[in-house]
Amino acid sequence: MPSSKYTAYEAARPYFELVRGALGDLVDGEHFFDIVTDDVVYEVLYNVPGWPRLIHGRTDLMAQFRGYCDNIELQSADKLIAHKTDNGRVVVIEYEVQGTILATGVKYNNRFCSIIKLENRKIAYWRDYMDSLAAWNALTAHTH
Repeated sequence: MPSSKYTAYEAARPYFELVRGALGDLVDGEHFFDIVTDDVVYEVLYNVPGWPRLIHGRTDLMAQFRGYCDNIELQSADKLIAHKTDNGRVVVIEYEVQGTILATGVKYNNRFCSIIKLENRKIAYWRDYMDSLAAWNALTAHTH
């Protein structure tokens, strides 16, 4: 992870590293936020309180991830399967994350499938699917 530029996002580092590794030499830049276009479109096809279904632009995406990092800390991201299509212009990744909900200490484990469209060696469009029930269970659980 490059310098202190992205220190505020340390809680999501495993996710960022998994994505960066999955895209390899198809993109330029070290950190996740370096490999997205200024006008990236990040779409999630699920409802999570506080997370919009559609995010436009790197600045707004960074703001959303700042909130994510204030609430969830990832310990790992793994089980990556990457499918490169359209001459490397589209990459589909499947992966899992393991973390902790900071407010409650509840463990958070989830599975994702993301469709990534690249333009000029950057992520221009991201569509995300996840196990919504896993997220709901973790976010609504209470410790005893």
